[in-house]
Amino acid sequence: MSQERSKNVKEGIERAPHRSLLRAVGVEDDDFDKPFIAVANSYSEVVPGHVHLDRIAAAVKESIREAGAVPFEFNTMALCDGIAMGHSGMKYSLPSRELIADTVETMVEGHQFDGMVCIPNCDKIVPGMLMAAARLDIPTVFVSGGPMLAGESEGEAVDLIDVFEGVAAAEEDEISLERMRSLECRACPGEGSCSGMFTANSMNCFTESLGIGLPGNGTVPAPMDRREQLAASAGRRIVDLVEEGSTARDFLTEAAFDNAFTVGLAMGCSTNMLLHGLAIATEAGVEYSLEKINKLSDQTPTLCKVSPSSRYHMEDVDAAGGLPTVMRELSDCCGLIRSAVPTVGGQLVGEIISDAEPVDGEVIRPTDRAYSDQGGLKILFGNLAPRGAAVKAAAVDENMLVHEGPARVFESEEAANRAILDGEIEPGSVIVIRFEGPAGGPGMREMLAPTANLMGSGLGQNTALLTDGRFSGGSRGPCIAHIAPEAAHQGPISKLRDGDTVSINIPEKKLQVKESDFLDRDPAQQPERDLLTGSYLCRYRRMVAAADRGAVVELPE
Repeated sequence: MSQERSKNVKEGIERAPHRSLLRAVGVEDDDFDKPFIAVANSYSEVVPGHVHLDRIAAAVKESIREAGAVPFEFNTMALCDGIAMGHSGMKYSLPSRELIADTVETMVEGHQFDGMVCIPNCDKIVPGMLMAAARLDIPTVFVSGGPMLAGESEGEAVDLIDVFEGVAAAEEDEISLERMRSLECRACPGEGSCSGMFTANSMNCFTESLGIGLPGNGTVPAPMDRREQLAASAGRRIVDLVEEGSTARDFLTEAAFDNAFTVGLAMGCSTNMLLHGLAIATEAGVEYSLEKINKLSDQTPTLCKVSPSSRYHMEDVDAAGGLPTVMRELSDCCGLIRSAVPTVGGQLVGEIISDAEPVDGEVIRPTDRAYSDQGGLKILFGNLAPRGAAVKAAAVDENMLVHEGPARVFESEEAANRAILDGEIEPGSVIVIRFEGPAGGPGMREMLAPTANLMGSGLGQNTALLTDGRFSGGSRGPCIAHIAPEAAHQGPISKLRDGDTVSINIPEKKLQVKESDFLDRDPAQQPERDLLTGSYLCRYRRMVAAADRGAVVELPE
C-alpha cells in the first residue's frame, strides 16, 4: 500500500526520534509498514450534531485497523450556530470555516498522513473540511454524523425552527407559554444535525452528491445503526483509496459539482450551500459562478420540500429513498445527472442510482408533479445586487415571489430584530439589514432570529427582508441574502434610504431600486463594531473576499 507521505516521518535511521514519539502513542513495530490514516473528527460536547461523533470515529478507526492501516484521530473545532445565533458570537461562525480548513491542513501536512477520513456534521465544519480535502488532495472519504430525528409536540413533528418562530408568536400572545415550553423541551430530541433541510444537512447532502461521501451520508439519521455501518464502510474505503492512489480532486471535478448543485437545487437546500459550494470549488481549482448556478436552477425541478419549507424532515427523505432516489428521478426524467462521475465508494454515480427506489410521490415527487419546474434557489441581479443575491425560492409563498415596497433600513441585525418584535414594521415593507457582510459584520452573521420573528409575527406573507449578510438554512419566507458588493465595500446597498422603493421579482431573478438617483448618493458610513483588540476577526475582515466568491480568505495584494 502507498506510504509515500508517511515515509517522511517513519523511514530510515534519521527518523528514529520520530518513531520514538510514535511509539509513545501506541504505534508498534508492525505498524510502521502500514499506511498512516488521519481521522479528522469534530467531536464536541456542546454541539448536538457532534456529541456522538466519538462513536462514529470509533467505527471508522476499527475498520481502518482491520483493513491493514493505522488510524490517528485528531479533533478540530465545531461551533453551534443555533447557540451562537442572535449575539456577537455568531460573528465567529463563518470565519471558523477557514480555521477548520487550516487546522486540518496543518495536522495532515505536519504529520504527513497517507490518507484521511473526515467526520464533520454541521454548517461550517462540513465545508471547512471539504476545503481542506481539496487543498491537500490526498485520498479522502467523508462520513458525517447524520441528521437529528424530528421532535414531537402535541401530536406534530417539530424542530428547532418551531422554537425560533415560537418566540415571536409567544410575544404576540399567539401561543401560550406552556406551548412555548413544550417546543423548547421537545424540538431537539437528541444527537444529530438539526432535522430539517437547514445548512448542516444541506452540506451533508452536498457531500454525498459530490461523490466524496458514501450513499446515505446526507440522510441516514444519527441514532440509527446504519450510521455506524456507514462509518465502518468509510474506514474500509479509505484504505482502498490509499492503495489505488485516488485523491480528493479525482472526485471534486466540475461534473461532480454540477451534480451536487443540481441535487441541492432540486431539494431546496440552504442558500449557504451556494456560499460554501463556491468556496470548495475554488479550493478544488474548479471555476464556478453564480450565473452557472442560475442556469442549472432554470432547468432543475424542485422535487422536495423539507422543513422549513414543509413539515417533512430528513428522516422522511431517508425513508423515501434518500439522495439516490432524487438523483435517479433527475437522471431518468430530466437527464440532469452526470452518471459517469466516480465516487469514493468505487461506483459511478449511474451505478448507484440505478438501484435506487422509485419516488414515493409525496416526500420526493416525480418531475410531472414537481413543486416547481425550476430549482429551489435563485440568484437575483439588479442595481441593488450587481454581483448577485441569493434567495431560497422554495421557501417563499407564491404571493411574495413578486413584491414591491418601501425600504426600512437598519445598520445591524439587533436593530432590525428589535423593530420587528416591537411592532414597528409596516406590512408591505422591505426590511434591509446592511453592514453584516463578510467584512462589514465582520463574519457575515447568520440571522435566524429576524426571519423567524418575521414569520412568527405574521409579517412573512407581506414583508420582505434583504441583507448583505446571511440567513440561516432554517429561514423561510421572502428573505434575500448575500447581496454583493456589500455595504462595507460601498456597494449599492450602502446607498439605500428609508422609503426607497425596492422591487423584487424572483421568477425573473431581479432585485432593483426604483429611485433614479439611487446610485449617485454618498454611501452610508460603516458603524463602529466592538471587536476584541487584535482578535481573529480583525485579521479576517482584512482578508475575506466577497460573498459572490464564497467569502474565501485571500492574501491581501
